[in-house]
Amino acid sequence: MPRIIVTTEQSERPDAPVLLDEWVYPEHLCDGHAAAQLVERIGWAVNDATEVERHGVRRRPRRRSRRDSARRHEH
Repeated sequence: MPRIIVTTEQSERPDAPVLLDEWVYPEHLCDGHAAAQLVERIGWAVNDATEVERHGVRRRPRRRSRRDSARRHEH
């Protein structure tokens, strides 16, 4: 199954933070709304990784909304 992982540049280190680790299903790209949600999550993770690299600050991982979780389990 395809997977998207966003981490910092120091990904070779075992303690490098993973900001997004998500399986990607065809349903994520089936319509504009679903695709936009996926791109939004990737954008959050990229911004968070940039913050970590700049300031060494790791924010709490963003939680999926219940709707995102429900949609993921529907497919």
